[in-house]
Amino acid sequence: MTLAIAGLGVAVFMLLGLPLPFLFGPMTACLLAALARAPLKGMGTVSILARTVLGVAVGASITPEVVARIPQMAGSVALVPVYVVMIGIVGVPFFRRLGYDPVTSWYAAMPGGLQDMVIFGQQAGADVRALALIHATRVLVIVTLAPLILTGLYGASLTGAVGAPIRDLPGGELLLMAAAALIGWKGGERIGLFGASILGPMILTAALSLGDLIHTRPPAEAILASQFFIGIGIGVQYVGVTLRELRSFILSGLAFVLLLAALAAIFTEIVTLSGLAQPVEGFLAFAPGGQAEMTVLALVAGADLGFVILHHLTRIVVVILGAPLAARLLKVKPPPD
Repeated sequence: MTLAIAGLGVAVFMLLGLPLPFLFGPMTACLLAALARAPLKGMGTVSILARTVLGVAVGASITPEVVARIPQMAGSVALVPVYVVMIGIVGVPFFRRLGYDPVTSWYAAMPGGLQDMVIFGQQAGADVRALALIHATRVLVIVTLAPLILTGLYGASLTGAVGAPIRDLPGGELLLMAAAALIGWKGGERIGLFGASILGPMILTAALSLGDLIHTRPPAEAILASQFFIGIGIGVQYVGVTLRELRSFILSGLAFVLLLAALAAIFTEIVTLSGLAQPVEGFLAFAPGGQAEMTVLALVAGADLGFVILHHLTRIVVVILGAPLAARLLKVKPPPD
């Protein structure tokens, strides 16, 4: 039923000529169905496989030319930790004023991956349901608004080719990319790599690209399929939401997105006006959405994928390594039972 609803969403978006039908169609249809109490289910392992495709797409974009430009990106990348700290300074007091306990406030404010922040928060004694809905709302709103900002404010076209058709790609390179996806994902999990489903395939594919063994991204069909399952994954986060949760957790997430948007706009202007980035790349690099979703937007906007993903990887690394450590140093503790 979930697949049927998602497919209907794709069809409606395509008929209406709306942007990114394979991402926004399933996301919107599943969101509406979830709020209508439909018993939707996530796609489990299939959704993880969808993320490996994006990891391969990013890795294939890391060419010798991109590596040679890394020193030129250092100025804007250095602003990412400052950006994360500013989000924490603004976000934690914001959630505390809304009545959340210290641990929940801490991990709700951190702009990391949804799954990572929920796991860290659960281990520290936070309200897991609140964290899941607040972060899901952050990703949902940013993924929804970012295309409107890209087209309306920056004049970007979202019609960029996501990849060549599978029939036009060399069979040998397809096999290498498939192997990089599976080995990178499972190998990354085995060594405890965070975000293994994206980062593992990305690292292996980047090595293949730098070794002159592959010269193309995954086929368009695979990237569209990854958009489809990522869209489902966002929508089904709202299954079982109650009216109380709508009023509290989701409204809190919506309000927090406004603060994030203001901070993201400030840092986008800094890197753009200082000449550290072009407007579209600057916006996508500092938009605090999910790594997979920002990869999709960078692909369809024709942005510099290496630039955008390097900034998001830096943000995720800073949050994942820094948030638990800073929480211990600042003695952020859950309220007593």
